[in-house]
Amino acid sequence: MNLFKRINDNLRANLNALLDKAEDPVKLLNQYLMDMGDDIADAEGAVARQLVSVQKFKVQYDEALELGTKRESQAMEALQKNREDLARRALEDKKMQLTRAAEYKIHFENARDTAERLKGQLKDMKDEYEQLKAKRDTLSVRAQAAKAQKDLSELRGSFSKDNAKSGFERMQEKIMQMEAEAAVAAEMETGDSLDRELSVLGGSEEVDRELAKLKEKLKADTQA
Repeated sequence: MNLFKRINDNLRANLNALLDKAEDPVKLLNQYLMDMGDDIADAEGAVARQLVSVQKFKVQYDEALELGTKRESQAMEALQKNREDLARRALEDKKMQLTRAAEYKIHFENARDTAERLKGQLKDMKDEYEQLKAKRDTLSVRAQAAKAQKDLSELRGSFSKDNAKSGFERMQEKIMQMEAEAAVAAEMETGDSLDRELSVLGGSEEVDRELAKLKEKLKADTQA
């Protein structure tokens, strides 16, 4: 009896191919471990049943051997009481019991050997399960790291360095244009202000001349 037989041979043989096609390898590994866990539980049940058989044959062997020994003592007791017929029957049953004991011993030893083999296979299954579980944990970390790297690469692919650089250059040119326009506007505003000041200055001189004329006229009228 091979406890590994119930494990899905196709899954075990094609695990790498399935992982290559799987969108989420970690989920597949988890499912694989769950299947192995179910197989181990079934294997433990099989080992337990085999141990029950071992115990049953052991009891039958011990009982038959004990009864055969008892029949010999009973045959001796019957002879002491001059019951040769009863002694003969006791010895016949002794022979039968020892024959049965020999058969039970063979069954017991075979069952015991099978149980030991099954326990060894069960231990191998559990060892493999623990190894794969540890490997699953390592692969899970590697899968997360690979996914993070892939996501980052995709983001970097959509975020073009050249596009960003040209965009910054365009914005720089636009800002420089805005600064130039602001400087021109400020310069024009300064020119207008100067014209106004000069205009006011010119107007003031004209008023002074007219005022001087009026003063001269007033002086002439007074002297006359």
